[in-house]
Amino acid sequence: MKILVCISKTPDTTAKIAFTDNNTKFAENGVQWIINPYDEWYALVRAIELKEKDPGTVIHLVTVGEADTEPIIRKALALGGDEAIRVNASGADSFFIASQIAEIARQGGYDLIFTGKETIDYNSAAVGGMIAELLQLPYISLAVKFDLEGSTVTATREIEGGEEIVQASLPLVVSCQKGMAEQRIPNMKGIMSARTKPLKVVEPVAVDPLTTIAGFETPPPKAGIKMIPADNPAELIRLLHEEAKLI
Repeated sequence: MKILVCISKTPDTTAKIAFTDNNTKFAENGVQWIINPYDEWYALVRAIELKEKDPGTVIHLVTVGEADTEPIIRKALALGGDEAIRVNASGADSFFIASQIAEIARQGGYDLIFTGKETIDYNSAAVGGMIAELLQLPYISLAVKFDLEGSTVTATREIEGGEEIVQASLPLVVSCQKGMAEQRIPNMKGIMSARTKPLKVVEPVAVDPLTTIAGFETPPPKAGIKMIPADNPAELIRLLHEEAKLI
């Protein structure tokens, strides 16, 4: 079985958020970059678990990014990927990214494509569904559990107010979230072997992005807190009605 795991580079959650070029670009100076947690902890680790069950499984990683993404890819290889493909392009447009990954998947003939449910920077959760549509494959989103018997997949996914158990046949695309697997840390053997694992760089296919970023803005600063004595509920009601406009 061949598994393609989609990997993306995201800012660490502790990174200070700022913008440049008239608030149209994210300021990257001094930012610590990490593998998107949904891609690493759930998509990649679940693929590794499937390979541990079936050693004949091959795990390829794919990312759309420039040369500065390669340390992130090497870490993913250290966790357990067999080889990686980097599409030499940048861009925040989901359709452009999905189109590049779909082309890699089309050429590679993969049985299973794993993505994280979303990236923690843009939170669009759009790429997985777009890949499936571009490849005309079934798509299971928000999976918290994934089992494979032969070519039949049984997955549990979150829905409003509960969970849903679905079945599908390979090939297909699955977006993964918390519950799919448990986080792992690369061991020394994995780190050493990652240095020599293949990392192929390919040029992007011609695709016009469908969206552009008009601008970013940070949330307004939080207002000060007003403390109301417990024995003065009338004042609390007045403030909620007249200032907060909540009642």
